[in-house]
Amino acid sequence: MIEFQHVFKSYGRGRNILADINFRVEAGEFVFVSGPSGAGKSTLLKLIGGLEPSSRGSVQVNNQRLEKMTARARPYLRRAVGVILQDTHLLFDRTALANVMLPLAVTGNPTATASARARAALEKVGLSGKEDLSPIELSGGEQQRLAIARAIVNRPAILIADEPTANLDHDTATRIMNVFRDFNRVGVTLLIASHDQELMARYATRTLRIDNGKFADSKGAQA
Repeated sequence: MIEFQHVFKSYGRGRNILADINFRVEAGEFVFVSGPSGAGKSTLLKLIGGLEPSSRGSVQVNNQRLEKMTARARPYLRRAVGVILQDTHLLFDRTALANVMLPLAVTGNPTATASARARAALEKVGLSGKEDLSPIELSGGEQQRLAIARAIVNRPAILIADEPTANLDHDTATRIMNVFRDFNRVGVTLLIASHDQELMARYATRTLRIDNGKFADSKGAQA
């Protein structure tokens, strides 16, 4: 489902953000990526989501080698991979509902279908009743939940999330993690970057620790 083979990532002539990364995540796994700030967790997720290219090595996601993928094929990858980043990239000139409907509109779903599924996704993350608000009218935690609703609305085969509960209170974080667990139970592959040891202990079936661009636990990485 996800496989990295000797992957390096750097920017220009700077140091390697990721250095010789090798790991495989099977379909249906629930994996956490842990490590200190600046360790390379966010970069790793961006490579999986096809948001940035690797500098060297092979990245395979959903049976597609990303370094060989054409520009025409990339939208199909985005349908299969839901991405939640710390920068939510919400559209502030659209309502909360319209933000969540956008991935469905891009893939050609009828408006009525897109609206119904978007409302259901908003309900899952606790934002019912706020469909007509602009993201600017929502708190930081609510904006994060809105981004999560947008990522899950397309029912992706893979869901990757960078610190998805960082701005949420404990009860809301638990609710969101339960949503993720429900998706995992029906076969969705999850890869979540987090510092939260409690969440990892409670939800993860496997944890990969990264530090200075390398896996600190090579046994866990190769599992």
